[in-house]
Amino acid sequence: MAEKTTGSSKRKKAAESPASEKTVPADPAPAETVDLPVAEPVAEEAVPPVAAEAPSEENIDLPQPRRSVAFIGSECYPFVKTGGLGDVMYALPKALVKQNCDVKVILPRYKCIPWEYQEKMVYRGEFYMDLCSDGRSFYVGIMEYVWNGVVYDFIDNEDFFRNGNPYTNLVDDIPKYCFFAKAALAALNYMNWVPDIIHCHDWQAGLVPVYLRSVFSGSPVASAKVILTIHNLRFQGIYNIATVKYWSGLPDYLFDYAVLKQGADDANMFKGGLTYADMITTVSETYAGEIQSTFFGEGLDAHLRFHSGKLRGIVNGIDTELWDSSTDPILACRYGISDAIEKKKENKLLLQEKLGLEKDSGKFVIGLVSRLTDQKGLDLVDFILPELIDGNTQIVVLGTGDSRYENSFRYYEDAFRGSVCSNIMYDEGRAHQIYAGADALLVPSLFEPCGLTQLISMRYGTVPIVRETGGLKDTVLPYNEYDNSGNGFTFDRYEAWLLLDAINRAKTLYFTNRERWDKMVIRDMEKDVSWENSARKYRQLYLELKPNY
Repeated sequence: MAEKTTGSSKRKKAAESPASEKTVPADPAPAETVDLPVAEPVAEEAVPPVAAEAPSEENIDLPQPRRSVAFIGSECYPFVKTGGLGDVMYALPKALVKQNCDVKVILPRYKCIPWEYQEKMVYRGEFYMDLCSDGRSFYVGIMEYVWNGVVYDFIDNEDFFRNGNPYTNLVDDIPKYCFFAKAALAALNYMNWVPDIIHCHDWQAGLVPVYLRSVFSGSPVASAKVILTIHNLRFQGIYNIATVKYWSGLPDYLFDYAVLKQGADDANMFKGGLTYADMITTVSETYAGEIQSTFFGEGLDAHLRFHSGKLRGIVNGIDTELWDSSTDPILACRYGISDAIEKKKENKLLLQEKLGLEKDSGKFVIGLVSRLTDQKGLDLVDFILPELIDGNTQIVVLGTGDSRYENSFRYYEDAFRGSVCSNIMYDEGRAHQIYAGADALLVPSLFEPCGLTQLISMRYGTVPIVRETGGLKDTVLPYNEYDNSGNGFTFDRYEAWLLLDAINRAKTLYFTNRERWDKMVIRDMEKDVSWENSARKYRQLYLELKPNY
């Protein structure tokens, strides 16, 4: 990775002090690093694994005082998206703008961002910033794009962001996101835009709170409160201490067990961010509790129990304008609540025809739209799939991932042609068609911080069949045959036969009591899965951190 050395000597050289950057370039003295006290995590049994509750929706008066928020994360739809993080970085700021917040989203300017967005970006400025422990400095450019009331600022540096994929390997990703975390804060100072709240997302922004409370402690941006959201704790940005210390340029005292150190020789970027964040959130209340246990904690359970007092769970929503069966331009047969029952049958026939399945609106069609990885419970599906093929059931799979699952689903398509279709690809249009044409959607995850597919499926009147974990448990109420309530079918323990039982219960209701099934379809479509309630809870957190003034 080459060092940037070109540029006029008149440009701001932030290498001297990112903590002192102003709107007018200058050469200030280095900011003093403050040695903040930290505490060691306590033993596992000292703190019970109970998550703090998210703010209540009750007693919230509108309008609330205006707050400014800077989102910092590694991806955002429609510029670049690899998973649910990209959806959240797009939809939550958009919802917050409607709830009286000023929002700026800071992203890397990857080369893979489509030109239709790149060509509309406006140059906001540039400077050089010191980064490495040996004083090595790098160019930081700022390009801006405004859309739907949200300001998107892209951090430009071709050395770090020239690859087509935002995530490649840790050898490249560790330096890339050390640079990004520091440059995002330096850019806020440079633009003289100091937010009330800095809202960071996942390990790629994990060093933002660490930089904010150390290197930038004497700068204007240090007045902001910082929230770090855990979207998936499995990925943490762990690498050897020497490498992280070099690329981050952070002082030695931060590389102890209470902050960045993990194991004998590694540094954990996410762990450091969790230590210094003023608030930690996860994307569902259940997941906030789960990650404080050994099984779900990914090695950070004790650390999270120690910081449980600042841990909250707020379930995600979806963009209900983007996901709307009545206006979806991809669907040949659009529908709303009033005509969903009949129109879903038409979408089913169109899906069957398109995918080479036997055309029959009476078949029970199960969709699976997912990354094909072990997290998604696909070993359970693989084990029971032959049991599902009974002449009345069809399976539609869409996704890519581990070769063992890709090959397994290809095999089942060949073995049960006409009843199974495996689309080993990612196709946004086909995903919409599956949501509209399937009767049920399968989400049997081993763990699922929130999950978006079950929310989308309900929006399209497709009944979810899920495991009771994370956000799946928080959003899918199991069907109760005694009072005809619930909006899906669930199972608890991670066992193949429990999954099969949940599917069979769904099929039984579908084939023996269609009236009750149809009522569940309507309940699902009526359920509020928008970002409005979640955005309101986040705004309450912002007000809690920055009270009225």
